[in-house]
Amino acid sequence: MAKVAFTAPHRRAAEIGFEILKEGGTAVDAMVAAAAAIAVVYPHMNSLGGDGFWLIQKPGKAPVAIDACGNAGSLAKISEYQAQGLSNRGGRACITMAGTVAGWQLAREWAGIKNGFPLTRLLGPAQELAAQGIKATESLQRASEKTFAELKELNHFASIFLPAGKTLVVGDTVKNPGLADMLEHLHRSDLGLRDFYQGDISSSIASGLRAADSPITHADLKQYQAEMVTPLSATTSKGQLFNMVAPTQGVASLMILALYDRLYQSHWSEAQRVHHLVECTKLAFEIRDREVCDRRAMTTPAQEYLEPTRLDQMALQVDAQRAAPWPKQALPGDTVWLGALDRDGTLVSFIQSVYWEFGSGLMIPDLGLVWNNRGISFALEAGHHNALAPGKKPLHTLNPALALLNDGRRFSYGTMGGEGQPQTQAALFTRHIYQQIPLADAIAQDRWLLGRTWGESSNNLKLEQTLYEDIGPALSKQGHDIEALPSGSESMGHAGGIIVSSNGDVQVATDPRSDGAALVA
Repeated sequence: MAKVAFTAPHRRAAEIGFEILKEGGTAVDAMVAAAAAIAVVYPHMNSLGGDGFWLIQKPGKAPVAIDACGNAGSLAKISEYQAQGLSNRGGRACITMAGTVAGWQLAREWAGIKNGFPLTRLLGPAQELAAQGIKATESLQRASEKTFAELKELNHFASIFLPAGKTLVVGDTVKNPGLADMLEHLHRSDLGLRDFYQGDISSSIASGLRAADSPITHADLKQYQAEMVTPLSATTSKGQLFNMVAPTQGVASLMILALYDRLYQSHWSEAQRVHHLVECTKLAFEIRDREVCDRRAMTTPAQEYLEPTRLDQMALQVDAQRAAPWPKQALPGDTVWLGALDRDGTLVSFIQSVYWEFGSGLMIPDLGLVWNNRGISFALEAGHHNALAPGKKPLHTLNPALALLNDGRRFSYGTMGGEGQPQTQAALFTRHIYQQIPLADAIAQDRWLLGRTWGESSNNLKLEQTLYEDIGPALSKQGHDIEALPSGSESMGHAGGIIVSSNGDVQVATDPRSDGAALVA
């Protein structure tokens, strides 16, 4: 019998997805169930009020992608935000729609809802968790401590996530009865998931956003749709790699690996491998920061940056001996990545986010629904490619990855971590595929991050302690500005992956930096 597998950065979410797979459910249905659950058990990193992206691949077929990120509300006027400034939290930070639930719906339509499980089965576990309560993890405690000063005055949020006006500590029980009720309504409504945008739930959302002075209107909710798109792709010596289209930084993730493939030498030391990956990252991020935005506004389609001749020329810019200067501003972000493999061999790479920890912190009354603050990544400079405009999508850090390798293996992988997502993807991919390090070890080993970590403003090259001790001196001599972080740092993201061979063998792994699980049967 064919194997099934699921991986997520929280064990309970992984178990819920895995249970659907073992019952014969599709990878899509398993992902919807786990996505709903992880929005409850990891509320600081994602929410039904956030965004999502999918890569889905059936054996022998080209991958498909779903863009379920939100666009700016119809009342989002750049002149008003220029006058007032962007607010990181609260209603004025609720600039963009929440797309993830529409993405769940579109994925189920693509897979064939009639052949799937009922919504009651998929959303029921998340509903039960929200009603009965979840236990705060170390990750949730850290997020609570970090955001306390910004979020303590948001009363609806504080009533759930700051009990008695204090931050959460490990082991605290967090109940969200409003979210439980909303999940129940979604699976009982005749509209199903569409109720979020077109039914009673959408009316409640619109009312809550309007009261908080958000530029999102009820009409915006009713008109919103997720989009089925063709993913970006890059061909390397190892196979064909896929990632998300703009407005995500998926093009940067592919550029890093495609450039590295052109430069790679099997005799390199670890310092040389990391140096080249970091230098490829700098080149890719320069393109990302200069060009990537709502794909309708890009003057050059993202796929053109992945043309072989263009990549060949870019690779020549990498100095094997010296680090290029890097005074760049980094992108924050908090996210969850999940992967699934079902008995039919369908492979899913999925990512869901509320942007900063707890997003805007605005909770829609009675729904227990925290809205994202993704819109604060817009630029407020008139004429900027990523400038705020009604209906426009902002630059996104989210990017799920998938690869079809020349040896017949298929690889679903990804991570959370904002600026770190392309870098962590590159680390685990190159370690496993080029160096043949077992997948779990490739994820667990110390990593690096060029740019900002959570709550920090420095943009230098950070290495976890063991790696710092091993290659730090060599990188410093090459001109890298480096510092050490503790090994196992959550700042390095929560990575995961599933790799399935043509003979049916499966490797599945999750990151020891998270509270996750990697399950296979």
